[in-house]
Amino acid sequence: MNPRIINLREKKLIGKRLTMSFTNYKVSELWKDFMPRRKQVDNNLSNDLISMTVYEPTHFLNFSPTNEFEKWATVEVSDFDNVPSKMETFTLAGGLYVVFDYKGLNTDDSIYRYIYGEWIPNSDYDLDNRPHFEILGDKYKNGDPTSEEEIWIPIKQKQ
Repeated sequence: MNPRIINLREKKLIGKRLTMSFTNYKVSELWKDFMPRRKQVDNNLSNDLISMTVYEPTHFLNFSPTNEFEKWATVEVSDFDNVPSKMETFTLAGGLYVVFDYKGLNTDDSIYRYIYGEWIPNSDYDLDNRPHFEILGDKYKNGDPTSEEEIWIPIKQKQ
């Protein structure tokens, strides 16, 4: 697996969010709420969906499946001029990310075990305290083993 290191520019996102944990995982509830209304966002920069996770700074240091985090269902927009009701804005700060091209079921967590358990510890990078996200583009097919997505993990140079 050959990930890419990318210096991401700031992104403006509009969408919906829910607080959850891995033991109380409500991601399908979030997307079922967002998807029927996503066309109300009229200033999209692409057709891609962005599934973003905002972790507390200590989430991975004191990891427990009951640790809560915010999960977002979003699209990238050019500006925040027209935000549909009951949706929120989020400015994703730019910075360094490692990007993995993933093909397979979104329920298979082996890619994340590889990223956090092997790739990061053996790389020149540490996790950075910024949102993690997946870009769900044209080749993304929920629940399909041929589905493709990009996994973006925030990193910083090891000291």
